[in-house]
Amino acid sequence: MLRPTWRTRDLRVVLVGVVFLLAWIGIGYRLFQVQVVEAATFEADGNDQRIRYEDIAAKRGTIYDREYIELAVSVDLPSVIADPALIADPAETARVLAPLVGGNVADIAESLSRPDSRFAYVAKHITIEQEKEVEAEMELAAECRSGDYPASCSAALDGIYMRNEPLRVYPSGDLAAQVLGLVQQDDQKGLEGLEALYDEQLTGTPGTKVLERDPAGIPIPLGELLIEPAVAGVDLRTTIDREIQHFAQQAAADAMVDTGAKAATIVVISPRNGEILAMASAPTFDPNDRGSIGEAIEAGALRNRAVTDVYEPGSTLKVVTVAAALDSGIVTPQTGWWVPAAYEVEGKEDPYTDVKREEGRQMSVAEILTKSSNVGTIQIQERLGNDLHHEYLERFGLGQFTGDSVPGEVPGLLRPVNDWVSATAGASTAIGYRVDVTALQMAALFGTIANDGVWVEPHIVSEMIHPDGSRDVTVPRQRPVISEATARQMRELLQGVVEQGTGRRAAIEGFAVGGKTGTTEKFLPEQGAYSEDDRIASFIGIAPIDNPEIVIAVVLDSPHGEVQEEDQIAELQFGGVSAAPIFARVARAALQALGVAPDLGVAPDPGAEPDDQ
Repeated sequence: MLRPTWRTRDLRVVLVGVVFLLAWIGIGYRLFQVQVVEAATFEADGNDQRIRYEDIAAKRGTIYDREYIELAVSVDLPSVIADPALIADPAETARVLAPLVGGNVADIAESLSRPDSRFAYVAKHITIEQEKEVEAEMELAAECRSGDYPASCSAALDGIYMRNEPLRVYPSGDLAAQVLGLVQQDDQKGLEGLEALYDEQLTGTPGTKVLERDPAGIPIPLGELLIEPAVAGVDLRTTIDREIQHFAQQAAADAMVDTGAKAATIVVISPRNGEILAMASAPTFDPNDRGSIGEAIEAGALRNRAVTDVYEPGSTLKVVTVAAALDSGIVTPQTGWWVPAAYEVEGKEDPYTDVKREEGRQMSVAEILTKSSNVGTIQIQERLGNDLHHEYLERFGLGQFTGDSVPGEVPGLLRPVNDWVSATAGASTAIGYRVDVTALQMAALFGTIANDGVWVEPHIVSEMIHPDGSRDVTVPRQRPVISEATARQMRELLQGVVEQGTGRRAAIEGFAVGGKTGTTEKFLPEQGAYSEDDRIASFIGIAPIDNPEIVIAVVLDSPHGEVQEEDQIAELQFGGVSAAPIFARVARAALQALGVAPDLGVAPDPGAEPDDQ
């Protein structure tokens, strides 16, 4: 039997077959590697190239005034963003975009020159006109990628996208700026005021969007798209009355000009329910003008001085001394005794005296408060005693936070009665020294007298409104402090202060009002001593006195100068001269805004000659 003869052609066929076999084995091995061994790695790489995870910002809650008018609101504005990993020529991309968004070429190029990053901002919150220009350039770039484009076309916008982002806007500018506060521009996180205190509630819960894009960043039709929607933040309805707030802010700003004061603070509250109708501090700032924030910080304009700054209240605190003595039955308004021109207290080198009174005289409790007598008030405190005096100071809320809805509040300082070791402690406290208070605390204190002896928690947020429409309504705390009869007596005495005493300049035609003046030497913590020149001047009043609708506290830091009134010159450092007229101005506007009808039979007494305190 003959063996088959291998011809060259047969050998070639075999060799080709072996090559194909080895190739298929290699391909199969590689397919096994790709589809089995390294499948997870390649899948992850593919997902990284196609799938984008984008956050959906939650709409920040709106802050309203009492009439649901927006005080702080978030609006969506376009931003230009980039995926640096997809940008081949950062310099060229920056050259195209910079004139469109009003940016700097070098800065944009630097932000895009990070191939290891998948996100960068080109420009935040651009205008609608700028958005249209960028979109037109992006459409041209898309034509460039398709091949149907003119020779001059630039394809430098691969990896550039547009998206809407929230911007916090304050429609009324500086209205209640220190109360509202402001947010960070990049992440909208609250920095000051209500924006900071209620940041968690206002922020809401961000959502997530998962989608597929091609290497140029264009969404893939029918590609994966998953959306977990964001949950909007809660809305805050405040107690602020925009009209009254405006009047208060204007009066505070004018007070700085008219009196030369370093700062001015005005608080307006409703004594019946504790609602803060206005809270104004001058100087102030506009939270929309981010370029001026640095200067505002240096000037202390971001501080809500009504709750952050403490001062010794002076004669306005005499109402507690008198109210405590009346409420305890120790005296009546008609109780009287001899009040010397000077009064020595053991432990104090210099005697206590009254302003512009050089001779002793018989005075009743009513006259002591009307004329703001230091000596007479100290005599009342001696009858009251330190323990009972301190107890009433605590009842009125001194040395305590008024609540938890007002951002930045400090509790002030009321020393324990056990620390009143010096014989002068009770005397000094009786006339408003050795106690640190805030303007809001003092407004709430006078609100207690206006509200028939019941202290009501001052608050500035009336309700929180959730996205589902449910509401958390604020229920302020209340506590009795003095009897209704004592409160009524105190209102009559405070009316006498305005009609016959140191508060004459607080009188309003058409309304019977009451209040108390205050003047104290300004304590300088850095020096540990009182200023020789600067004073804290204040007036706190109730209007109308027979049916109280508002309580207004006015505090001026270091007013200077004089005013000519008829045949006498009055010094602005005294609360009765500088702060009382501001009360009258704001009270008149506030009562009108609230629709309180005047009593046309009530008019100021032009013949009263007050002592300036």
